[in-house]
Amino acid sequence: MDEKRKRILDRLKRIEGQLRGLQRMVSDGGACEDILIQVAAVTAAMKRAGAAVVEAYMEECMEKSRRQPEEALNDFRKALSRYADLA
Repeated sequence: MDEKRKRILDRLKRIEGQLRGLQRMVSDGGACEDILIQVAAVTAAMKRAGAAVVEAYMEECMEKSRRQPEEALNDFRKALSRYADLA
């Protein structure tokens, strides 16, 4: 596994841990303010993970495409647009 993928996976594992902690907070009746702060932290972490994926895979996705380059570029633009709408 290359270094970029390892960093992204490590980041996603940390987010997974944050989500488990958030689930415990909700289950245990944690303070609303604390829960909202953690939701914001997880949301920001996911946005950073998405940006890392875009950065790491943009060229790779385009190079590996077996379709026409123009079609591959359009597909990537659509995926990026969906990501940006969520960000």
